[in-house]
Amino acid sequence: SFYYDLTPYLKIGNNVIAVRVDNSEEPNSRWYPGSGIYRHTWIVITDKLHIDKYGIYITTPQVSFDLATVSVKTTIKNEYNRGKKCSLCTKIFDENGNKIEEKISSVFIQGNDIFEFSQEIKIESPRLWSPDTPILYYLHSILIVDDKVIDSTVTPFGIREIKLDKDKGFMLNGKTVKMKGVNIHDDAGCVGVAVPERVLERRLEKLKSIGCNAIRTSHNPPASELLDMCDRMGFLVIDEAFDKWYSGYYGEVFDEWWERDLEAMLLRDRNHPSIVMWSVGNEIEDQGSERMIKTLKKLVNYVHTKEPTRPVTCALAPEREGSVEDKVKIVTKMAKEMDVLSCNYHEPFYELYRRENPEIIILGSETFTFFRGTIYDIKAFDDKNPWFDVMEKNYVIGQFLWSGIDYLGEAEPWPSKGWSAGIIDTCGFLKPRAYFFKSVWSKSPMVHIAVFDDRMETNPEKLHWNWPKIASHWTFPYFKNDIVRFITFTNCEEVELFVNGVSKGTKYLADFPDHMMIWYVPYEEGHVKAVGKLAGEKVCVHELHTAGEPARIELKPDTKEIMANGRDVVHIEVMVVDDRGVLVPYADNDITFHINGCGKIIGVDNGDLCSNELYKTNQRKAYKGRALVIIQSTTEEGQIEFTANSPDLESCKVFIRQKKKHN
Repeated sequence: SFYYDLTPYLKIGNNVIAVRVDNSEEPNSRWYPGSGIYRHTWIVITDKLHIDKYGIYITTPQVSFDLATVSVKTTIKNEYNRGKKCSLCTKIFDENGNKIEEKISSVFIQGNDIFEFSQEIKIESPRLWSPDTPILYYLHSILIVDDKVIDSTVTPFGIREIKLDKDKGFMLNGKTVKMKGVNIHDDAGCVGVAVPERVLERRLEKLKSIGCNAIRTSHNPPASELLDMCDRMGFLVIDEAFDKWYSGYYGEVFDEWWERDLEAMLLRDRNHPSIVMWSVGNEIEDQGSERMIKTLKKLVNYVHTKEPTRPVTCALAPEREGSVEDKVKIVTKMAKEMDVLSCNYHEPFYELYRRENPEIIILGSETFTFFRGTIYDIKAFDDKNPWFDVMEKNYVIGQFLWSGIDYLGEAEPWPSKGWSAGIIDTCGFLKPRAYFFKSVWSKSPMVHIAVFDDRMETNPEKLHWNWPKIASHWTFPYFKNDIVRFITFTNCEEVELFVNGVSKGTKYLADFPDHMMIWYVPYEEGHVKAVGKLAGEKVCVHELHTAGEPARIELKPDTKEIMANGRDVVHIEVMVVDDRGVLVPYADNDITFHINGCGKIIGVDNGDLCSNELYKTNQRKAYKGRALVIIQSTTEEGQIEFTANSPDLESCKVFIRQKKKHN
């Protein structure tokens, strides 16, 4: 983030502010970075005596369930030529708007000077922030001169304690917590990187639904709105500053800009309770060299000085050259300069690192979603899921899948235009592999059927980051009279399977430590049902039906009412179904979308990164029977009438209300 003081340039009357972005020299990332102004931009008008930009710093140095100390440092800037006496009134409110505490301090600030207030406030019986209880408090900072309020701001914050323990791992409020995490990039498929807030929120909701509790902002500071959502929704965040240091396009200015850019991230983001770790880099060049160790030490020390309340890390690439001993030596040498060792695809080395340094704490900052390498080849096909390295070793505090959501860029092979090996596609549709993680991450009883057979056809994907061929439907005409292999993902004690109402037996989770119950049954058209049980009682069901021919379109909006503010959006899921309402998994019908009344289509998608169809249009082929349309509001109240048509299919229509205020 950056800002300019425009005061010296303004004149009485009309003023024009022109911001131009020149991104013409070269692409600046291997993934899709966008260009232009794609995040919120604000004009802030203040008195010459005001609370400085990012001038509020809230920490909680003492935390217990009985009492918490909230430390507040507030920087006031006086740009008058003469001194001013002012008072700072600091109030804390709970999430229901009840005032908890208040403190007032006064001072005389010399002209053209800066003063930092330091206040401590005690809160009895605080409600502590965590992923399960993301409780926020609100700090109201009010600056007063001559009994008149001249500046004020509200800062959300959370009360929580984080600690690292070499034996217990990452501890939040005194309890060991494993990070069930994913990496995400900035873009959101069909809207590029100019992402409306509701699009971000829906994506986080999808991740939360499978038990994900952590986000790594790979590999640059995210939109601040994303961090606000992580605070509210309960995600642990690793806030990351850089990808590489001296290579690439940023490398040309790294020495000149690293400090300013790192400071900007720390100042902007330091009050977010969701952020539990800072990262100063990803897969830096020439790991273990004197230059890189010196740079790492410099960056880590800078963060410790500027924002000492959180541990600092740097994600290391897997070492490709040298003996196993040499690789371990390089990584452990780098690890000495950081608080947590972040490893991208190093799972087979965890025990060797720990043996070399018994104090070490390890984080899987990037992991494959299915395969796991060996000490001789990180791209070996060891099918022990990397999640179990987290569960089996207390000193491994979590994993972050690469990736949580498919994204644009890093595209290969042709005709792909993006990374398609995430657990959620660019539409926000969960892939079958997402349910494995739900089975090991979520506490809510669940069961999910996924056919797991190499005979299925799929688009090309990143080989080692992908799962073997997998699909969640029961429409396989080419399997007729053949044996089908499939999995039930579950966290229940037992699962009973039925095919067309006939029980095929019961399997027990205790017999499948990898949480993947394997079944072999003759394929029969009709339906297959898995019943999850706890203590012998049915607690959840998943059922798949064989689809007939495509017959009609179904539309499923994620809301029936949006704000008439020009920013809010509605996501409309588009499904091609048969005459019984069963999704047709092979349907690829051309579908055209029409709007009457308010609203505008800002993106269409189907999750197929090999498609060369436009995102900014009103038509799309179905992919695996589905598509997505994102409609953004206008500023007038009214009704959005949305229709989807396709030759040979019965059309469908939905209505969305656009209102100034929600009911």
